[in-house]
Amino acid sequence: MFLLPHLLKRFVDKGRLVVIDEKGTSHSFGSGKDGPSVTMRLHDGKLDRELFLNPELVMAEAYMDGRLTFENGSTVYDFLYLFSINRKGLASHPVQQALRRSWRSLKRWHQANALGKAAKNAQSHYDNPPDFYRLWLDSQMIYSCAYFPTPDASLEEAQQAKLRHIAAKLKLEPGMRVAEIGSGWGALAIYLAKLGAHVTAINVATEQLAESKRRAAEAGVLDRITFFERDYRELTGTFDRVVSVGMMEHVGVNHFDDYFNTIKRLLVPGGWAMIHAIGRMSPPGSTAPFIRKYIFPGGYVPAMSEVFASLERTGMWVGDCEMLRLHYYWTIRHWRLNFEAKRPEVVAMMGERFARMWEFYLVAVELGFLHGSNMVYQLLLANERDAVPVIRDFITDDERALARAEN
Repeated sequence: MFLLPHLLKRFVDKGRLVVIDEKGTSHSFGSGKDGPSVTMRLHDGKLDRELFLNPELVMAEAYMDGRLTFENGSTVYDFLYLFSINRKGLASHPVQQALRRSWRSLKRWHQANALGKAAKNAQSHYDNPPDFYRLWLDSQMIYSCAYFPTPDASLEEAQQAKLRHIAAKLKLEPGMRVAEIGSGWGALAIYLAKLGAHVTAINVATEQLAESKRRAAEAGVLDRITFFERDYRELTGTFDRVVSVGMMEHVGVNHFDDYFNTIKRLLVPGGWAMIHAIGRMSPPGSTAPFIRKYIFPGGYVPAMSEVFASLERTGMWVGDCEMLRLHYYWTIRHWRLNFEAKRPEVVAMMGERFARMWEFYLVAVELGFLHGSNMVYQLLLANERDAVPVIRDFITDDERALARAEN
C-alpha cells in the first residue's frame, strides 16, 4: 500500500483507522482519541490507488462489492462515523480539493432534470417494490423527515406529528383545493382529504402511485384525491394551497426557478404554499458521488442562499421559514435501526449488494444530519405580502386543535 497512506495520514485525526492491506500488513492512522477505532481490510491491491483518487465513491462501491470489509467488531457505521468527524482532514488534501472542484464544475450537467429524464431519475429510487420500504418505514410509509415533539418520540408518533404540523401551516377549510407535488405513498394526501380538502396529488413513480391509490381507497377518501403520474411542470389549474414535501431535492439547481414559478402559477389569489425540503447551512456545493450515482441521480440539496435567490428572481413572498436541524437525524436513525433489524429480509428480497448499498446510504445520510451541514427547512410562500397570517400563532393553535381532534 503506497498511495493511500498519504491521504489517511492527513485525514484521520480523531479516533483510529487500522487498514489491513491485501498482503495482510496492518497500517494504523490517527491518534486513537475522541473517536472510534475501526479495522478495515482491503481484499484487492487496486484499492490503494482507487481509494486515493476517489475515496467517497470507491469506498461505497468496494463495500457493496465485498472488496472491502470490516473486522474486529467494526461496522460500516463505525467507519462512516469516523469519516464524519474527520471530514475536514479529507477535504484539505490537494487531490480531494481538485476532485471537488471538478464535481462542482459539472454540477449543472449532473442536475439537468429535463422532462422525462426527471421521471427516470426519481423512478430509479422510488420504484423499488413497496414491500421493501414497508420493512423499515412507519406504518403510513412516510419517506421524509418526521417532526419529533421530543427526541425520544417513536417514529409513528413523529410522522403523525409531521402531518399535523404541515396541515396546521396550510390552515385548511373544508372544500379547499390542494395540489401536492411529490405525493410519496399518499399519507399526506390522505390526511388532508380526511380534513375535508380535495387533493390533486402528482408523482412520477408508478409503484408509489399504485400503492397510494390502494391506501386512499382503504382509508375511504379516494373520492377526494385525484392521483396523477405527472411532472410538476405539467400540472395545470389553480389551487387554494400547494404542498410539496421532499420534492425540491430532486429538482436540480438548473430548475429552481421552474419549480417556484410553477407554484406561483398554481396559487389562487390569497392562497399559499408549504415547501418542506432538505437544505444545507453551508455555501452551495455538489452532490456526493455515491449519492449521485446510486441513490438520487439528478438530486441536489441546495444551500439556503440558492433557495432564496430563486425566490427573489420569481418574486414570491416568504411568509414563514422554519429550520428542523436534528429532526431528520432522529428520523433516519429510526430507519437505519429498522433496516438493520430487517436486513436478512432485505437480502432475501433484493440481494446482498443492494442491502449493502442501502446500508451505506442510510448510515451516511444519518451522520450527515448529525455532523454535516444538512438540515430540513419548511417555507410558507405566497404571491401576496399578507396572504399568510402575519402572526404565526395560528400554526400552534391549529396544531393543538388537530391533536385534540385526533385523540
